[in-house]
Amino acid sequence: MKLATKDLLRLATVGSVDDGKSTLIGRLLVDTRQLFEDQLDAVAAASERRGVGDLDLSFVTDGLRAEREQGITIDVAYRYAATPLRKFIIADCPGHVAYTRNMATGASTADLALVVVSVDGGLKEQTRRHLCIAALLGVRTAIIAVNKMDRVDWSEQMFRDLVADMAPLTKQLGFDTVVTVPISALAGDNVVDRSENIDWYDGPTILQALESSSAGSWTTTEHGARLPVQWVLRQNGGGRTYAGMLNGATLREGDEVTLLPSGVTTTVTALTSGTGPRHAATPGLSIDVALAHETDAGRGDLLATAPLPTVTKDITATVCWFGEQPLQPGQRLRLKHTSRVTQARIGAISGVVDIESLSVGEGSSLALNDIGLVQIQTADALVVDDYQENRVTGSFVLIDPVTNATVAAGMVGRAAFL
Repeated sequence: MKLATKDLLRLATVGSVDDGKSTLIGRLLVDTRQLFEDQLDAVAAASERRGVGDLDLSFVTDGLRAEREQGITIDVAYRYAATPLRKFIIADCPGHVAYTRNMATGASTADLALVVVSVDGGLKEQTRRHLCIAALLGVRTAIIAVNKMDRVDWSEQMFRDLVADMAPLTKQLGFDTVVTVPISALAGDNVVDRSENIDWYDGPTILQALESSSAGSWTTTEHGARLPVQWVLRQNGGGRTYAGMLNGATLREGDEVTLLPSGVTTTVTALTSGTGPRHAATPGLSIDVALAHETDAGRGDLLATAPLPTVTKDITATVCWFGEQPLQPGQRLRLKHTSRVTQARIGAISGVVDIESLSVGEGSSLALNDIGLVQIQTADALVVDDYQENRVTGSFVLIDPVTNATVAAGMVGRAAFL
């Protein structure tokens, strides 16, 4: 039995505050009939309390009371949708600069970035920052929704000007596929149904573009299978199996695997998922694995097929800093990588990314929302891939040991566009 992962698209809506991300997602969910009557009634009641009159579609995803009172998205809101062609997990990410850390969370597992840009507001710094973070996180497909076209009388020239402004940025950031759609999220033009107001546009609607985009990229690579061990399961009659979520490449019975960091090599004798025994497992599937030899593997270890990842205590990484206080060399934090948590010390900070030019300038510390190149030493050996080769084993977070707050997202290696 093969798990179908290609029919599930994970997308993150990104862009600056007030450009219409939540309204677009609300329109998409309403027009594809994904909401129940009681959900629509709750949105209508919230709209009336806020005094906005008609149904405010942004309230479909803005679930926190503070979000509805302030009219902005604060936390990442996840919504699930399905059409006859595919399923969707939609992360509505906050646009405000103060909540950039939440945006990074939403984009970390996305196959696609749905970038919302107001045609009369143009390309803003926070939109550039979101695109930069999405690219750092390995997203290679972007759908750019040029919103609020009704405000400029559906001007083709203003649409073309904005497309021309964004093209160099998406190219430099390394996006493989970029589709740009003129829309009005509020009115519903070109979201699900084709607009009757834009006779000069013959491309896809937002829904059509989403349905035709590739999926499954965040767990799948061609650089070997990776199984971070989350649990060791004792089996009836003796023996142990090793459970976790598979990423990278397909793992099969009979494959030779190496347990890292110990370096023990053995063979897969059996695979089991929630549906029972199987001969092969695809990336994204939670499985447990039986091995030909007994090992001392525990939580935090990793089973891998060739080409093998690197075992190291010294990481060069691209770090997005979300802490209120600057990140300084010598600072001690906790580092969480797959299922392992270890102590970490910040070494040299070799540069800070200029969001406007996408170049690396000099810098000895990282302020809130800065992106920089950092050396990190860890107390325990980590088993890592370059982030460009594996988004799971190439990523980590840094945690403040006093507050337990997540203060940074890290990608092993240097981003391709830097």
